[in-house]
Amino acid sequence: MDATTQVKEFLTSRRGRITPEQAGLPVFSGNRRVTGLRREEVALLAGVSVDYYVRLERGNLGGVSDTVLESLSRALQLDEVEHAHLFDLAHTQNAAPTARRRRLTNRVRPNVQRMLDAMSAPAFVRNGRSDFLAGNRLGRALYSPLFIDPIGTPNTARFAFLDPRARTFYPDWDQLASDLVAVLRTEAGRSPYDKGLTDLIGELSTRSDDFRVRWATHDVRAHRSGLKRIHHPVVGDLELTYEALDLNADTGLTFVVYGTLPDSASEQALQLLAAWAATADAEERSAALVIDQDPSADMVRRFE
Repeated sequence: MDATTQVKEFLTSRRGRITPEQAGLPVFSGNRRVTGLRREEVALLAGVSVDYYVRLERGNLGGVSDTVLESLSRALQLDEVEHAHLFDLAHTQNAAPTARRRRLTNRVRPNVQRMLDAMSAPAFVRNGRSDFLAGNRLGRALYSPLFIDPIGTPNTARFAFLDPRARTFYPDWDQLASDLVAVLRTEAGRSPYDKGLTDLIGELSTRSDDFRVRWATHDVRAHRSGLKRIHHPVVGDLELTYEALDLNADTGLTFVVYGTLPDSASEQALQLLAAWAATADAEERSAALVIDQDPSADMVRRFE
């Protein structure tokens, strides 16, 4: 992902969505050739020269100060996540080449796995690419469709856009799809040199029109808490709350925990899912023991 192009397209898209009325500018009679603000209007609102703003919108944030970025953020009426994204783009451009790559990890430490396993609620760890890196039994059961013929590491974005089952699994698929793309766009601002992220975005852009259209909007978002609806193939409809917490000791990893309202239908469904997961695990361990004692049993099971 080219950092200059990211800056150019982000600033252009944010400028195009604000009308003069929204910015508190006078509107004179006559046709405007742009639906949003003109470049000179953004420059006026940000307190910089038109030439300087044109340079910024061409994707050159080299040497730009935090003060100018703050003014630009106010002029474009960026929200908290967009504001952070703009600073990420600027800091990436201005960092020394050796410092541009975030030292990300995709390894889940044993202590984190023990924390997952100790929790009764569904929980898992993901990275900025939306890879499902580790989970407890109920977390894996909740997202069991991700583990059906995954390509590489199970990934919620790849599942959402490339697996037809996702539109049944996520009743609010349209909103979820937009949110996933916005999260990936946010991560691209922080880690534009992450090859795994670049490969994923390239794959989804090539194989999914739905992804490509959403990617072009340059929307950014951070998922920290909220409500998610799932139609699980085993227990049916679930309405879940979630909290997402960054693991400070593991750069780029996020700990996600789900919950339900007390005495709700979703709580009962989650209990049923926990029982199903425990039974499935017991059957798998039993099958593994039989195969270990008699390897020929695996050949029989494969052809059943």
